Parts: sequence; C-alpha cells; structure tokens
Amino acid sequence: MNQLRIGTLAGLFAAAMGLCWAGAGLWESFGNTPPAVPLFSPVILGLIAAVLFATALSLRSRLRAWRERRPGARPVDRLMAARAVVFGQASALVSALVAGCYGGFGLFLVMERLDVPNRRDQAIYAGLAVLAGIAVVAAALFLERVCRLPEGDDNGEGGNGPMRSAA
Repeated sequence: MNQLRIGTLAGLFAAAMGLCWAGAGLWESFGNTPPAVPLFSPVILGLIAAVLFATALSLRSRLRAWRERRPGARPVDRLMAARAVVFGQASALVSALVAGCYGGFGLFLVMERLDVPNRRDQAIYAGLAVLAGIAVVAAALFLERVCRLPEGDDNGEGGNGPMRSAA
C-alpha cells in the first residue's frame, strides 16, 4: 500500500479550489444565484476527523501495550489495520477535494460582495468546512503513521511485530 503524499493532497486541494472558484464566477455570470453551503458540511467533516483520530489513538495504545508486553495486551489484526488505513486514505483524498471546493467557493464569496449578510454567512461556513477538511487530512495522515509496519516487516511476515496476521 502506498503512502499518501502531502503534495498530492495539496494538488487536489488547489485544483478543486481553482475549478470551484471559476465555476462559481461562471455560474453567477449567467445570472444564477450560487448554491448555498450546507451548515452541516463542517460538522460532518469534523465528525469524520474525530472518528479517524479516535481510531488512530486506539490503535496506537494497543500497539504500545503489545510492544511493552503488558499483561492482557492483544495483537492488532493486520487486516483491520489495513482497512483503517484505506478508510483514512480515502477520507483524506475526498476531503482534500471537498475542502478545495469549499475553499474556492469561499474565496469567490470573499472576493465578491460580503456586505450581504447571507454571503458572509456562506463564506464563514465554507471556511469552517475547509478547516474541518484539513482536520480530516491531518487525522488520516496520523492514522497512516500509527499503522505503519515495523522496519524490515514490509511483506507482513515478521512474527516479531505488534500486528498479527489475519490467517
């Protein structure tokens, strides 16, 4: 499994931001009112970030207990850890795109008329969604770091690592 690269995520964010900024300007140039930013967008992204962060903390504590050979410590199933990493990577990629879209739309709103209260509220919601998207990316990268295999155990057959095979 390949590691996520921050450059890839930043590129997705920047591309989505530019496209959404231009799309919002084009949408309004045809006389249409731009769609509203849902109030629950930052809330949902924040919940995803919290789930990823809680998963990373749980796995980290279990791995630490196994490494320190604490009584009752159970090994972490490699398949479960791999699934958690895949969920984190998918969440990071999607949230980079979504945060870029909200960032572009928010930039459009900031550059236009902020004297209208509705637009100001929409810009705030978009900014909060960008921050929550960044939190999802950070939590996913942390989860990926926690689930990294020990050195020299790239093929999953070490026996000495804290994760056990799902066989």
